[in-house]
Amino acid sequence: MLRGFILVFVALLVVASATEVNYCGSSKKFEDPNSVKISGCDVPPCKLRRRTKASIEYKFTPDEDAENIVNNVSASIFSVPLPFVGVDGTTACDNIFNLDGTSAGCSLKKGVDYIYKREFPVLQIYPTISMTIHYALMDRNRTVACFEVPAKIIN
Repeated sequence: MLRGFILVFVALLVVASATEVNYCGSSKKFEDPNSVKISGCDVPPCKLRRRTKASIEYKFTPDEDAENIVNNVSASIFSVPLPFVGVDGTTACDNIFNLDGTSAGCSLKKGVDYIYKREFPVLQIYPTISMTIHYALMDRNRTVACFEVPAKIIN
């Protein structure tokens, strides 16, 4: 029984650990180290195993009201942005929550804290290569929230 408890505790620590990420288009790290949590990744490059799922939790505060949030997720490989199939261009509305855990939907208010939670597949078709992941939440052509993190797809 103790062994099971220890395994669950370690698993929770791995999932709950914050990930070091940068502001988009910058090498400057987020001031709040707990803003972004990527499963199994505390310090980049994040290793994303093909044929598994990765989860992300991102606390953000819009600086303008927003109505229709869409994921803008790409991998920059040799400075060429390639969309993450199955994530890029999809709605983010079902994945945005208030801090109390209730669904926020897509009508976001300026200055209010929200949490974005998403699990996404790391597809077999993704090449095993190093990259920089660009993860943005967009309202039409305006960036609502954004971060970048070095990563590597592994077998």
